[in-house]
Amino acid sequence: IKRKMFSVASRRVASFTAVKGPVAFPSSFRFMSSIPSTMKAAVVRETGDAHALKVETDFPTPEVKPGGVIVKNQYAGINFIDTYHRKGLYARDLPFVGGQEGGGTVAAVSDEAAAQGIKVGDRVAYSVFGSYAEYTAVPAAKLLPVPEGVDIDVATSCVVQGMTAHYLTSSAHADLIKEGEWCLIHGVGGGTCQWAAQMAKIRGYKVIGTCSKGKEDVSKNLGCDELIVLDEVPGTSYEDYESQDIVAKVMEATDGKGCKAVIDGIGKSTVDISINSLAHRGIFISFGNASGAVPAFPVLRLIGKSAYVTRPKLLDYTTTREELVWRAGEIFGWLKEGKLNVSVDTTFPLDQAAEGHLYLEAGKSKGKVLYEI
Repeated sequence: IKRKMFSVASRRVASFTAVKGPVAFPSSFRFMSSIPSTMKAAVVRETGDAHALKVETDFPTPEVKPGGVIVKNQYAGINFIDTYHRKGLYARDLPFVGGQEGGGTVAAVSDEAAAQGIKVGDRVAYSVFGSYAEYTAVPAAKLLPVPEGVDIDVATSCVVQGMTAHYLTSSAHADLIKEGEWCLIHGVGGGTCQWAAQMAKIRGYKVIGTCSKGKEDVSKNLGCDELIVLDEVPGTSYEDYESQDIVAKVMEATDGKGCKAVIDGIGKSTVDISINSLAHRGIFISFGNASGAVPAFPVLRLIGKSAYVTRPKLLDYTTTREELVWRAGEIFGWLKEGKLNVSVDTTFPLDQAAEGHLYLEAGKSKGKVLYEI
């Protein structure tokens, strides 16, 4: 049974308790009352397919740590990286609560976090492990205050996909692309690359996007200068990257020069297309494995165009509080100015945790996929 919380004035108690009932926090913590000792969470105890994600109703509620807070989650984002953790492609210690993107209200605050101005009841979003749950322990340095006028579901959508798109279009290319130059972005009909296509245009790049016929309606509204629409793999919603000669279309659009940056979250199915679509001294940014991991290839392959390749991850582009706040500030600012349009495709109740992963892995999403907690 989901326990309802009621806000009360700050309280202080002596020590943690292991017994059932409300969790007691050390004297340095302030909190909402009635935080239960156990909670609902989607847990992986053995890696595997989507059904390895099991919903448990008695998982221990996390403890507040010095310098941190407890967030009562309203939404959790579902991202492809979560499926890699669940399958064991990216190893994690077992068992673990899935997810790494959430949004809700602050339910408990350490004195260190309170000294930074964080209060019980603040609306926040964040990216740390363990968001597929009613409560998540979050370091104060990882919190993003959600401004007025931005809904929690939209804010939650920003944290992984929005921040990923931001670093891909602002930093990962190492300034090898300039305003007015061409950028190829695969899969613009999906979540992260919907953001990336729009942000690339805000940065002043010319954008070629690829999408499936089933996602053409969404993709046409992203502002791409050229859109390459692909057939779908029979029985799926995924793009068939062999249904068009993408490299030829890229070269036609760019007058034979190619693209200074290629943003590729597809992986195995697109690696050859991406490398062959590069301009001289262009950069192949491989950030995902939607079709499978990119196979090893000899670095000598890049010599023809003196090309670059990078395999980045979000954590390395949010290494400081200042960098995190800068990226979030630009994203929230663009949202409020109407420069970014965020599509929340589907929301699943947490009880349907496996269904959420199956939906994402089937390539059906035309925007952000969330759990409502």
